[in-house]
This record gives sequence, structure tokens and C-alpha cells, in this order.
Amino acid sequence: MTGAYDDRDGKIWMDGKLVDWRDANVHLLTHALHYASSVFEGERCYNGKIFRGREHSERLRSSASMLDFEIPYTVDEIEAAKYEMLKANGWTDAYVRAIAWRGAGPDMGVSAKRNPVRLAVAGWEWGNYYGDAKFKGAKLDISKWKRPSPETIPCHAKAAGLYMICTMSKHAAEAKGCSDAMMFDYRGYVAEATGANIFFVKDGEVHTPLPDCFLNGLTRQTVLEMLREQQVKVHERHILPEELEGFQQCWLTGTAAEVTPVGQIGDYSFEVGQMVKDISTAYEKLVRA
Repeated sequence: MTGAYDDRDGKIWMDGKLVDWRDANVHLLTHALHYASSVFEGERCYNGKIFRGREHSERLRSSASMLDFEIPYTVDEIEAAKYEMLKANGWTDAYVRAIAWRGAGPDMGVSAKRNPVRLAVAGWEWGNYYGDAKFKGAKLDISKWKRPSPETIPCHAKAAGLYMICTMSKHAAEAKGCSDAMMFDYRGYVAEATGANIFFVKDGEVHTPLPDCFLNGLTRQTVLEMLREQQVKVHERHILPEELEGFQQCWLTGTAAEVTPVGQIGDYSFEVGQMVKDISTAYEKLVRA
């Protein structure tokens, strides 16, 4: 499927029914458009099965709760909607995007308690998020923007508004010929990329930032489980910028990114070594099992 995302053939599930792709529209005065009152999930379907789909649906409802609204569909209903959308489009391998938001209604200001909460599920066929970086290692810029303090945002929600600085960071990175950007947190510790968690390897042991002010991704959790099953020692901790020089390997994890090796972050270089190759292969096998 090609073309602009608003002009394609296919079906999108929206508020309880399938609609033609081009008819899946909202009004200009939708609250989410003006005040970012929306949450979403990114998921992948492999061989007809959405990987950790139910956990994604649970997190969607949890994220909405953190933004002070309730999705009017149960986890079971959200799951059914995803598969209904996939079946309608004839897909067994696809990216799935569920999104819930405050729509247009009686309120049009910061407060929107009376506005309806809406839900949609779309999907598309999507290859490697970072293109050939999946094999040779992604090149990352270092963002000037930092992940904010938990006192300023609902940092554990997958909320649209939290991605504004991610978009800005990624645009700046792409202008420099990079695939993405790594971000520090408000304290100056290594945090994550714009849409993926990050891992490092040093002397056969894995180090990954503690997700105390950013999203603890489901792919991140999966990879941690895999590493522990392989009896690899893992350190979840705060990582200082100057430590980057001592790491030998690096990779990103995320639903879109899957497991993608990193070859460079700013002036720091990393090898696409055996551990990241093994984890990437094992992850691919797991999601298609």
C-alpha cells in the first residue's frame, strides 16, 4: 500500500464499525487536535497474530486513565476491533495503530469533560522502520531536547503530546543524515531514542537505562526476558553520557524498530556484534512463533 496516509484504499475501524479509509475523518474542533488529549499504541501482527496485543490494549486503557479519560471499550472489544480491521484488509503481517482521543463536543477549551471519547484502529503494511540500518547499524544524533521530569508530564502514558519533542529531535537528526536521535533525561542521564528504548553491551554484559521518566516499552520488556533466559547479566540503571565511550555494542527496541543495531551515536561508534545479532534473530523467531 502506497500513497499519502489520508488517501488509500482499505478499511479503518472507527467507533464500533468499519469505515472506508478515506472516510475516517474527524472535525476540525476535535479536542485532541488542539490540546493533545489522545493516546495510542503501535503494534505488529506477524503471521496473523498481534504480538503481545492484549498487553497493548491494556496499556492503551491505562494511558487514557493517566490523561483523565476512560475509553468506552473493554480490552476484549479493542482486541476484537484490531482483528476485524486486519481481516477486512486481508492482512496477516501488518503494523496496527489503535488510538483513543477526546473528540468534538460541547466543550472547546482546556477542559473537555463533556466531550465524547472516541476510538479507532488502523493498520498498514510496514517494513523495517530504520531501513537497512536493521543490518548495518543505525546512525543516531544526540538531541538537544530532554525527556521531562515525571512531575511535569504523565511520563508512563503512551500519549501523543509527549512525542512533540521526539518529532523535533528526529527532524534535526534526519537533516544531519542520521536515522534517529538519542535523548537524555532531565537529569542528564541517557534515556531513549525518539520512539525506541536503548541497550548497550560492555564485556558481555548488558546495560539499559532505568525507565523512571519514560515509557517502559513492551519490546524492551520482551528483550529483557530473553536476555535473562539466556543468563546474560543485565544492569537496569542510570547511565551517564561519558559512559558511551566504553560500550562496545548498542541496539534499539520498539514495536516499529523491533531490534535494530546502532553503529554510531554522535561521535561514539559501536560494532554490530554477535550479541545484538543473536538477540535480533531470537526476537524475530519469537514474534513469528
